[in-house]
Amino acid sequence: MNKVRDRYESINKRNFRNALINLLETDYKVLGSRKILSMLSDDIEFLYRDFHPSASQVSFGEIVFRTTKDDGQRQSYGKKTEDYASTTVILPLITKADVERRTYFKKGDKNSNYKHRQARDIKTMVRLLESAKEQGGLLSGAELSVLMNRSLTTIRKYLNEYIKKTGKILPLKGYVLDQGSLPTHKGIIISLYEQGISPADIVLKTSHSQDAVDRYIKYYNQIKKLIMKGLNETEIKDIVRRSMKVVREYIKLYYDLHPKIKQ
Repeated sequence: MNKVRDRYESINKRNFRNALINLLETDYKVLGSRKILSMLSDDIEFLYRDFHPSASQVSFGEIVFRTTKDDGQRQSYGKKTEDYASTTVILPLITKADVERRTYFKKGDKNSNYKHRQARDIKTMVRLLESAKEQGGLLSGAELSVLMNRSLTTIRKYLNEYIKKTGKILPLKGYVLDQGSLPTHKGIIISLYEQGISPADIVLKTSHSQDAVDRYIKYYNQIKKLIMKGLNETEIKDIVRRSMKVVREYIKLYYDLHPKIKQ
């Protein structure tokens, strides 16, 4: 009976994990603890599944995409892109509603004109960004550009249009991680703060981390106090030890939010 049982048990052992352990031992001569090799094989198998979700997980119009992981990481000088944590997300690139919007439209109104295209694109952009964020990922402007087949200039225009219309900040990588040349998020965060909205609620409204929101408010309050004391931008820069560009951004924010105060 033992011999018969052993024959059947061997079937389940011919799996990816054990094949990988054998490969490491024989072809790559990775010798050592079997437990270490097993753990390494488990990690590689998990990584493979993470990069290649099963077909059953992907529905109509969805695309499997690898992007930055939303874990609060920050860019640092000299660090390569591949050294940052990433994650696989399944993005709803096309929906049935997208197809219907192109099929059914107001009589006498061209479906392909600029107005229709921009409205469709912005809905797609919002859907992609929010879906990635819900799955623990952050899309960049460049990734949106590739996914939507639109230029970076057009993507920036769409982002500005959405913010202007809704007053909300989308979870774009540059916004959430405070990267790139996108100063609008700073202005909206400080504007909400000046309206009396709590930092916790600002986090929910802007898709920023609590640390980022607290940092913006801290710098703003520091510079605001120094402005009220009558110090100029050079003096403020020396005290807060921030770049002149950043100091000027906060000074401009202060006067934009308090138009009755003369600069």
